[in-house]
Amino acid sequence: MHLTLFFTYKASLERWQNVGMFEREVALYKNYQAKGIDVSFVTYGKNDHLLFKDRLPGIDILCNEKRLSTKLYTTLIPLLHARKLRDTDIIKTNQTPGGLVALRAASLFKKPLLARSGYMHSEFTANRYGKNSKEAVKALDEETRLYTLASRIEVTTPTMRQSIVSRLPDAEHKTTVIPNYVDTKIFSPRKTPCDIDLLFIGRLILQKNIFALLEALEGLDLRTVIIGSGPLEQKLKVKANDLGIDVTWKNNVPNHDLPDYLNRSKIFILPSLYEGHPKTLIEAMACGVPVIGADSPGIREIIRDGETGCLCSTESESIRNTIKKLIASEAIRNTLSRNSRKFAITNYSIERIIEREHQLLEDMLSWH
Repeated sequence: MHLTLFFTYKASLERWQNVGMFEREVALYKNYQAKGIDVSFVTYGKNDHLLFKDRLPGIDILCNEKRLSTKLYTTLIPLLHARKLRDTDIIKTNQTPGGLVALRAASLFKKPLLARSGYMHSEFTANRYGKNSKEAVKALDEETRLYTLASRIEVTTPTMRQSIVSRLPDAEHKTTVIPNYVDTKIFSPRKTPCDIDLLFIGRLILQKNIFALLEALEGLDLRTVIIGSGPLEQKLKVKANDLGIDVTWKNNVPNHDLPDYLNRSKIFILPSLYEGHPKTLIEAMACGVPVIGADSPGIREIIRDGETGCLCSTESESIRNTIKKLIASEAIRNTLSRNSRKFAITNYSIERIIEREHQLLEDMLSWH
């Protein structure tokens, strides 16, 4: 089998490296190689084939090495990489943005297309720009076209599947739920002193609701670490300073270094307004870190309140009360730690996810 992955629009291996997600994202495909599956990446980087060929032996890296404009490269991808695309067996998208390029290639070379989405692009766009905005309308139109014409659809939560089926009833038979994965050998509990009381990992954007988190921390004497970067970084630092909160700010950390931070933490928190299927949350659970998450789409599907973690509202007072409750009780934290680790292994281990997606790919080949 030869699988070709189309990267998200404008994404590259270099960008994955810069934001610390390279190891996490390529892990699945290295495992596929070990199973004898040939893998190709179609990326938007200009130097990916040179920068990463030694780190990804055996994977064909098809990128914008001619250094065309992004618009022109996007248009010409099926032709520029025609030789490899003609020889592939299945084309897969990494996310919905960029999916129509993969759809064009699949149609041109008569290949089955697996439209994989880790989050509902149309809903995220509506949340960001407004439901009736031109951006949201365009995102919905593109999503509808992709899902209508794809051979199979892979989403990470039952809620996402229901969202698609409610709009496109004919897509029900071809839509499969396969969650994000975590390497539970790398992300595992370690006997490490906890010198961090509260840890957040994620982009510094409005969706993550970090202003409310900072307000919740006012007056609490906690050692807080926030890992990530984004457009709100300076405003958040000013806010923390104004509130008198002692926060250690870390830029993007490579994925393989996150287990160290997680194991040093008493609590991991994700107070987002909405999520798709947050990888940092399941990585924290795999490390056995007690987790707090907002009772929001994408988070409430993972955390079983009081069993594998704690849910709170997105308001600062609720966040504050939940943090205080967990900080005050080591017994509760220990129970959540055991349960969350077991839950992550059972539901999200990379071995289980590979098995499920590999079967989906085999089924696609047999039907095509």
